[in-house]
Amino acid sequence: MTKYVRLVSLVFTGLFAGFLTGVLVLELSLRDFDAAVYTQVRLVELDSLDKLAVVTLLPSLLATAVLVYQAFGTNSRYLTVAALALLVFVFVLTLIVNLPINSDQLQWSPTTPPHDWADVRDRWQIAHAARTAAAVLAFGLLACAAVLPSRKR
Repeated sequence: MTKYVRLVSLVFTGLFAGFLTGVLVLELSLRDFDAAVYTQVRLVELDSLDKLAVVTLLPSLLATAVLVYQAFGTNSRYLTVAALALLVFVFVLTLIVNLPINSDQLQWSPTTPPHDWADVRDRWQIAHAARTAAAVLAFGLLACAAVLPSRKR
């Protein structure tokens, strides 16, 4: 059973990290555009990308939590616990910073974006970069844990 849970954890964490990386590249590409273009693209992003985040992050968190329980007493436990801690960090950062900004941006108009749009963009992008780095690192830790020989300590 552990190998199936490990597979689910790896697949969903990898998909989530890849998704966040793609969004980060798009967001960084938008930095040279004006408020109207940025707002229009954000409204398109917010149409469905939040759903993709949910359907990849939640299974990743759940499978990794089960994996932590199963890894108790093995030589991969520290890597697995660290990966789970990073995924929890991503979840909390998303709830505290990114989702409230997303909610506010849903009310923006490309023809009349708020005067502080660049400050809001920067806060969102900094938090997004942090959660992307954490998700990629979590995936790397889970991959390392998967190749360790499974021995009880």
